[in-house]
Amino acid sequence: MESTLPTAKSPGLSLRAIAGVFKLRIGVVITFTALAGLSVSSGPGLSLAQLIILTLAVLVSSASAGAFNQYYEHDTDPLMSRTKNRPFATGEVKHGPLWLVVIFGLMALSVAAAWLALNAWSALFTFLGAFFYAIVYTVWLKRRTWLNIVFGGLAGSWAVLAGATAADPHVGAVPLALAFVLFLWTPPHFWSLAIAYRDDYAAAGVPMLPVVVGDQRAAKAIFGSTLLLVAASLLPLAFGLGAIYFAGAAIGGFLFIQKAWRLVQNTNRETAMTCFHASLAQLTLVLTAAIIDARF
Repeated sequence: MESTLPTAKSPGLSLRAIAGVFKLRIGVVITFTALAGLSVSSGPGLSLAQLIILTLAVLVSSASAGAFNQYYEHDTDPLMSRTKNRPFATGEVKHGPLWLVVIFGLMALSVAAAWLALNAWSALFTFLGAFFYAIVYTVWLKRRTWLNIVFGGLAGSWAVLAGATAADPHVGAVPLALAFVLFLWTPPHFWSLAIAYRDDYAAAGVPMLPVVVGDQRAAKAIFGSTLLLVAASLLPLAFGLGAIYFAGAAIGGFLFIQKAWRLVQNTNRETAMTCFHASLAQLTLVLTAAIIDARF
């Protein structure tokens, strides 16, 4: 029987192709949110071995969900300029059922490791993060409703709670507030990208918000949801975080609001991508400030 394990067009591309399948850059961001959740937890610190297992469990589960997303969307990815060069779309990596064994095997291994080394709650939230991205977002919602990214974006929220419960199964107010911030962050972040690639999503039949309501109305939704996000990002101040966190949340929030307002005034691909990158900067500042503030 012909193997369906990854094959590359040339030996030099094989590692890059595998990294591309598993969306490791997204996995690193998700893992960072889990470490932020751990940092703001009131529980005892983890041992070095437990910290490594938490990091790898969240990274591998997220990467597995990303690989499933590409496996499932191998038919629509070639229709979009943003995704047409993904390994499954180009045939650089062969699409076949053995990939499902690899993907779900790695996902199960990561959840089991979290359960054995940490606790059942951390394992559950690690699983939910992968489940919401792979199944809720990719399979159930993405091709059916513009609400796809609203609920699919909970993947980042579950990662925060996976990190927090690794130290303390009883989730505190600050981790819950950060999880809420992640929930509110995902829509304006992704809708900005969707404006930039609206024609792609329309061609692929994916009902992202700009495809459904148009760029201008989507830009207004981004601005409104950004205001809500920035307001919510100040909630951790009421539960113990201090000046360092406030500085990060305020600077990041101001930057994101400024770019979202610019997007409303001049809605085009350039301003959409600027807003998208501002959302990444805002999240980085919020999470980094939370980690530093909680430690000091």
